[in-house]
Amino acid sequence: MQINIKGELVSLEEPQVMGILNLTPDSFYDGGFHQNEKQILNQVDKMLIEGASFIDIGAYSSRPDAKDVDAAEEQKRLLPLLKKIRKEFPKTFLSIDTFRSDVAQASLKEGADIINDISGGQLDEKIFSVVAKFGSPYIMMHMRGTPKTMQKQTEYDNLIVDIRHYFSERISLAKKAGIKDIILDPGFGFAKTRTQNFELMRELKLFDVFELPFLVGISRKSMIYKTLDCEASEALNGTTALNMFSLQQGAKILRVHDVKEAVETVELYKELSK
Repeated sequence: MQINIKGELVSLEEPQVMGILNLTPDSFYDGGFHQNEKQILNQVDKMLIEGASFIDIGAYSSRPDAKDVDAAEEQKRLLPLLKKIRKEFPKTFLSIDTFRSDVAQASLKEGADIINDISGGQLDEKIFSVVAKFGSPYIMMHMRGTPKTMQKQTEYDNLIVDIRHYFSERISLAKKAGIKDIILDPGFGFAKTRTQNFELMRELKLFDVFELPFLVGISRKSMIYKTLDCEASEALNGTTALNMFSLQQGAKILRVHDVKEAVETVELYKELSK
């Protein structure tokens, strides 16, 4: 349970927190929150002070029915700010949320450390060779279709068996391409109904078969706020509850909007686990 980031071995034996930084105007919760360079750098600083081990930067909204943007626009949003963040926080582990090989390559050249691919290489298989070339860790998520079509692809023969089969195939391809460090993300909310999301969470331990660390990203998602009949802005308490359950099921990384609360959840989990 460790990953190699540019020669530094980073342990995931104890769960870690990944802070979300969206550079998009239309993300479901925090789209447009961070409008300028100062606000963005302040947000990164805040998340690091609160205890984030990783910062995950995205410039392409993957919420259901999100408007597509081309690679040029994604890079235009991402690269100048990535340069600023890398310069301001030279020792921080930066993850880039992209499924495009050219965006991944440009980001890794600018000092990014990890690639977080919602498509597991399905939307651009060249991303495997790019990640392998740089020797970067790779977060592989389960999804069907694209953000625009995924919610029409929620029928499974057997949800857990089908997702495990998907990971088996994608892990094999990634390893053949030369990727050494893989983190799995079951993809809550991606090509899954609310009922399926809860089934997936109950069965997270079944993904231990791959002997790879896995990440859970359920921060303020609709599986929480629709269940509680509230808005995403009111879903922090529900997020914390499910984050604790995820840790009990073996999650090694919590990807969240609210770092302080997630770090506190991890600390309480560690006390419970002694």
